[in-house]
Amino acid sequence: GVQWLGWALLAVLALVPLLAGAWPYVPVLLVDLLVAVLFASSLHFLMGPAGMHSFGHAAYFGSGAYAAALLVQSAGMRMELALLLAPLAAGGAALVYGWFCVRLSGVYLTMLTLAFAQITWALCFQWDAVTGGSNGIAGVWPAPWLASQEAYYLLTLALVAAGVLLLRRVLLAPFGYALRAVRDSAPRADAIGIDGRRLQWTAFVVSGVFAGLAGALHVFSKGSISPEGLSVGKSVDGLVMVLLGGVQTLAGPWVGAAAFTWLHDTVARNTDYWRAVLGGAMLALVLMFPQGLAGFARSIALRW
Repeated sequence: GVQWLGWALLAVLALVPLLAGAWPYVPVLLVDLLVAVLFASSLHFLMGPAGMHSFGHAAYFGSGAYAAALLVQSAGMRMELALLLAPLAAGGAALVYGWFCVRLSGVYLTMLTLAFAQITWALCFQWDAVTGGSNGIAGVWPAPWLASQEAYYLLTLALVAAGVLLLRRVLLAPFGYALRAVRDSAPRADAIGIDGRRLQWTAFVVSGVFAGLAGALHVFSKGSISPEGLSVGKSVDGLVMVLLGGVQTLAGPWVGAAAFTWLHDTVARNTDYWRAVLGGAMLALVLMFPQGLAGFARSIALRW
């Protein structure tokens, strides 16, 4: 039943361009929402099944965004090729950072992810000649055939849907169950021959690639990227999305990202003190639904 609901939702989202004439803002908001869904899903891949809490996931989002921008602006590459290569650049960063991170656990792992994110942010902020420093890189637009909001929205929908389904497939494959085994009991997993460290390192890279794809889609939708895309605030946004939706459910990051983006957009347009109101709304939701919105919905469905 849930799968059919998912396919029905995807079909409805594919029809959104038909409404663009009446509500031109809808495709723009939905692109932001879809990028947030992919970013949150990539973080959930680490936090939920792998049990690795990251406070620096924006490092991979920003790496993908900056790689796409630099490939188009500095290397003169076609937008389509840059969109394919940017996630690999983010995966490369995750490959290096992950090698160190998987050697730690708990609060030490969390702090190391934060440290690497800050290093990446400082690099982009201070390397003016390449990254544009605090101004970032501007004028990064999609190819002519994707110039309309509707066309770019459909491309984003296709790539995000493919990314989310791939992540879900990996988590329901033997690899995903082996990751859960390492998370639940590393000594026991080691005893039956599972190489936990290598599995977690692979999970880091996979997560980084999809976060990088989210970053690349973001930069082409906005036309620019600045060091803010790598900031601690961006990482915290991802954490809030995952916790809001629920860490224990595969649909958690999707629901959390949708709720967060909608709340952010609605509150920011209606009040000057949107940060305080948004924080209060988040606090209320977390207190009312400690298992997350998707977790709460699942418990209701199971009860019925």
